[in-house]
Amino acid sequence: MAQQAPEPKPAVAPASPAPAQASPPKPADSAPAAKPGNDDEDIDDQAAPVPPAQAPATAKAKSKPGKGEDDADSKVPIDEIRRYVAVYNAVKQAYVEPVDDAKLMHSAIRGLLLDLDPHSVYFDKVAAEDFDEQSRGNYEGIGVELQRQPDGTLRVISPIDDTPATRAGIKAGDLITAIDGKPFKVDDADSSGPLRGPAGSKVVLTIVREGRDKPFDVTVARETIRVASVKSRMLEPGYGYIRVAAFQADTAADFETQLEKLKTQSGGKLRGLVMDLRSNPGGLLTAAVQIADDMLESGKIVSTRGRIAISDAEFGATPGDRLDGAPLVVLVDAGSASASEVLAGALRDNGRARVVGSRTFGKGSVQTVLPLDNGDSVKLTTARYYTPSGKSIQALGIVPDVVIRAPKTPDNDGRPSYTEATLPGHLHGDEEDAPGSNAGEVLEGDAPIASALAELKKPAGAKVPTAVSKSAAPSANRR
Repeated sequence: MAQQAPEPKPAVAPASPAPAQASPPKPADSAPAAKPGNDDEDIDDQAAPVPPAQAPATAKAKSKPGKGEDDADSKVPIDEIRRYVAVYNAVKQAYVEPVDDAKLMHSAIRGLLLDLDPHSVYFDKVAAEDFDEQSRGNYEGIGVELQRQPDGTLRVISPIDDTPATRAGIKAGDLITAIDGKPFKVDDADSSGPLRGPAGSKVVLTIVREGRDKPFDVTVARETIRVASVKSRMLEPGYGYIRVAAFQADTAADFETQLEKLKTQSGGKLRGLVMDLRSNPGGLLTAAVQIADDMLESGKIVSTRGRIAISDAEFGATPGDRLDGAPLVVLVDAGSASASEVLAGALRDNGRARVVGSRTFGKGSVQTVLPLDNGDSVKLTTARYYTPSGKSIQALGIVPDVVIRAPKTPDNDGRPSYTEATLPGHLHGDEEDAPGSNAGEVLEGDAPIASALAELKKPAGAKVPTAVSKSAAPSANRR
C-alpha cells in the first residue's frame, strides 16, 4: 500500500452558483480546502444536488443590480401566463382523450427547460435520487454517460470503463434510437429510464453509428455499476500512467493515493506522468479543481461567469506540486468533456502539461442542481467557465498541442465525430466557427498511450510532428 503524503495539499473549494446571498468572498489563491462529498457545482451531467442557499467559498461577487433591474426580473409576465392558461384549458377541454392535470403540468415544466439548452433538465423525485446516486458512482444499469436529444433519442457521451456498455462495444457518439424495440417519444419524461434495472437483467439497444449504413441492435446485461474512477500503472521505469474515467466525490483523493503509489514504485520520484482523460465525460467540478491544484504550485485553475453575481467565481492553486515538477502529458479525445476540459485547460494554460490527442467535446457551461420542496429538482445551466487564459471552450473544445489521428476502420471512416456544437439548442461559443474547429475523434486502445509516452520523453518545448495512432482496437478494458 502506498502512503499518503504527510500533509495533503488543500484544493480550492468550488463556487456554487445557486441564487442565494453570498458570504464575503475570499481570494481564489487562498481558498480553503474542499471536503469530499460536499460538491455542489455541476459542469456536466453528474453533480450532487445541493440546497440553493449554500454560498460559494471563492466567488468574486459583482456589484448588485440596481433596484430597477431586480424589479424587472421579478415581474410576472401576466400576458404570457394568460396565454399558457388558455392553451392549458384548451387541451383539457378539447383533446381527443382526457389528460391528467399532473401529467400535463409536468410536460409543461419539461418543455420550459427543454428549449433552453441541452443540459438544463427537470428531475422528478425518483430521477433526482437516481442522479444523486450516479454521482456517487454506485448504481444498477449498463454504465454509460448520455445526452438526451430533442426527439427523445439518447446520444452516448462516453461508456464508462469496465462496465457492460464498454464490454458490449458501445462507443462515444453512438445514438440510441430505441430500447427493447420501443422507439422514443419527444415527450418521454425520462428517455434513459429503461436502461436502469435489476442487475442480471438484459436490455436491447438499437444503435445508429457513424460509418454504419443501418441501425443495429446490441444486447447489454445490466449490473451493479461501481465506477472505479482512477486507475494507475507503470509504463516504464520512472514513467507512470493514471487513468481518470470520471470525476466523482472521492476521485481527487483516489488520484492522490494512486500517484503516491506510483512514486513509491519508482523509488520516491517519477520521471514523468501520462494522465489519461480520454472519453471522460466530466462530473464534479471539485474533483477536477483538486487534481489541477495537486499538479500546480500557483496560478488560476478556472473561473465561472453567469448572469447573477453568485455565479461568478475564480479558483486558484495553492503551493505544492505532488509530482515534484516532473513532466506531465494529458491525453484527451472527442469524448473528454466538461470537467476533463477544465483540468486539461488549467494544466496547459499554466505551462504545466502538454495536451496530446484529439480535440475535446467542447462543453463549457456550468449546471447547478436546485432542489425543490417536493423532492423534485431542476438542473439549470447557470454560467460558462473559462480557462486560466480567459478563454471559453464552449462549442469549441481544447485543441491538443500534439494531434493523434484514429485510423480508418469499418466503424470509423474518418468523418468527424459529434461535439457540443452539434447538439441542438447548445449555447453559442465565442469561437465555435473558428477555422480548424472541426470535431475531434474518439481514440481507443493502447496506441495513443504509447504516443503520449513518447511525447512525455521529449524535452519541454520540443517541436514534434503530428502523431498517428497505429491501432484502434477497442480497449478491454450512466445509465
